[in-house]
Amino acid sequence: MFLPSRRPLQDLPVEVLVLSAVAFCVAAGFGIVAPAIPVFARTFGVSRTAAAAVVSAFALMRLVSALGCGKLVNRVGERLVLGLGIGIVAVSSALAGLAGNYAQLLVLRGVGGIGSAMFTVSASSLLLSVAGPAQRGRAMGTFSGGFLLGGVAGPGLGGLITGWSLRAPFFLYAATLAVAGTVGLVMLPRQPRSGTPHIDQPERGTMSIGQAVRLPAFRAAAAANLADNWAALGVRAAIVPLLVVEVLHASPIWTGIGFTVFTLANITTLIVGGRFTDRSGRRPALLVGCLGSAAGTGLLAIPPSLPLFLVAMIVFGLGSGLLDVAPGAMLGDVVNGRGGTVIAGYQMAGDLGSLVGPLVAGALTDSAGFGAAFGVTAGVLVMAGALAARAPETISAQPSSKAA
Repeated sequence: MFLPSRRPLQDLPVEVLVLSAVAFCVAAGFGIVAPAIPVFARTFGVSRTAAAAVVSAFALMRLVSALGCGKLVNRVGERLVLGLGIGIVAVSSALAGLAGNYAQLLVLRGVGGIGSAMFTVSASSLLLSVAGPAQRGRAMGTFSGGFLLGGVAGPGLGGLITGWSLRAPFFLYAATLAVAGTVGLVMLPRQPRSGTPHIDQPERGTMSIGQAVRLPAFRAAAAANLADNWAALGVRAAIVPLLVVEVLHASPIWTGIGFTVFTLANITTLIVGGRFTDRSGRRPALLVGCLGSAAGTGLLAIPPSLPLFLVAMIVFGLGSGLLDVAPGAMLGDVVNGRGGTVIAGYQMAGDLGSLVGPLVAGALTDSAGFGAAFGVTAGVLVMAGALAARAPETISAQPSSKAA
């Protein structure tokens, strides 16, 4: 049994802790707005597929702008790009709350996706460059924990607010993003700690995306990121709120409850997941995470009831928690501080999942029902698990265990 360290944050770089605080603010805001997005879109008289497309527009712009964001990070630094990116999402979210038609909402969410790419690429680049091999699992777990704790604070409140007003969550999201940007700009050091490896160190060379794609470990990490974003960020955000309202005939409050139990299950996994990934290896954590998430989404494909819905969200959350840690740690081993654009490429795989997942699930929901949408999503996770099973281990358990 792998127990968490008594002082798991003791030797982590200060950047990890600050980025985790920023992540908390970002996730709390997203948790507030997530239950409202597809339901708000439906008020303009559009189909379920079109409602899901609002989620995909955000992911599309993240996808097409990621490589440019990676180059921008290398040019002006993570700190500035992070602050600018969060600012763009904040302004676009406030304006989305004022949208008068579907087209305005779609465009504004797309603009927000550019800012989100700036934040995610800059934060990931900094995180993976300052954390050493024996720290990456715990660093990813701490960073993801910031997102997940924010997720606990946000969805319940978001469900309540959505039941009162479908526009108010967008304004609250903008406010939490303003706090996040301020924390990042004020508290992040202008340069990494002395002696901390950084992606711009010339003696390390640079890894290209072409070189990375030829590595089975990178392919496994990217596939897991794609599948997790397809399921946990895409299908969960776009289809689960519609399942609750249109099939279970329940209040949007239950969407918030479902998202909350999902997030609590994530946190339960992260308590041991980061240390497990550093001690036992990236590959087993990756495999278990993919199969666990597949089991959870498979349960959602069964004719639903509220108790089964909550059980499915718990199982889904437990599996997804490992996918918040293991793929990023494996990526850090592969890149080893030598490829900001490779990190952007990895992020693009996740964005592709967030883009395609809601569209495919929305189309399947319209044509074949909710069960087909969740069943296909489970299949994508199983395929990612197959790649994880064939990938080599990128870190030995012995050094990681001593350092952890």
